[in-house]
Amino acid sequence: MGADELLVLVAGGDQKAFEELYGIVSGPVFGLVRRVVRDPAQSEEVSQEVLLELWRSAPRFDPRKGSALSWILTLAHRRAVDRVRSARAAGEREQREAQRSHRPAFDHVAEEVEAGLEREWVRRCLDRLTTLQRQSVTLAYYEGYTYREVAERLSLPLGTVKTRMRDGLTRLRECLGGVA
Repeated sequence: MGADELLVLVAGGDQKAFEELYGIVSGPVFGLVRRVVRDPAQSEEVSQEVLLELWRSAPRFDPRKGSALSWILTLAHRRAVDRVRSARAAGEREQREAQRSHRPAFDHVAEEVEAGLEREWVRRCLDRLTTLQRQSVTLAYYEGYTYREVAERLSLPLGTVKTRMRDGLTRLRECLGGVA
């Protein structure tokens, strides 16, 4: 029995006829899909979709308009082209999204310039402190000494160092204004 007769039987719900038709057309369907889609796994998937669609849409086949094989291969070609277009559209969407969410590279030069300006500003503010305030703040915040260690290094009472440190930090905060 040929594909035309089998497809008419399949349209009537004949499962045995579908099995026989499947055996006849699955090779040509896969071959055509493979040439369009190119990816083997995707080609297998599309071929199975075509053969499932064949079972569902068999009643629409009209033998007066052409052969069953050409009708089935037309279904396969359309489905394969749809898959390629869908994959291409998905890739383009991903690319557009990637471009939209792309953030400019970190500007190291600008960061270094900004950090340099901030360091210079802090230096100027430190220069406005008294010698004892500047020494206390520098030892505590830049060299990591505790209040007690600063007092020992400067040979001053702990209370004096704490007071000078508090006054120095207040003056720094005022001087730095927008930075601190």
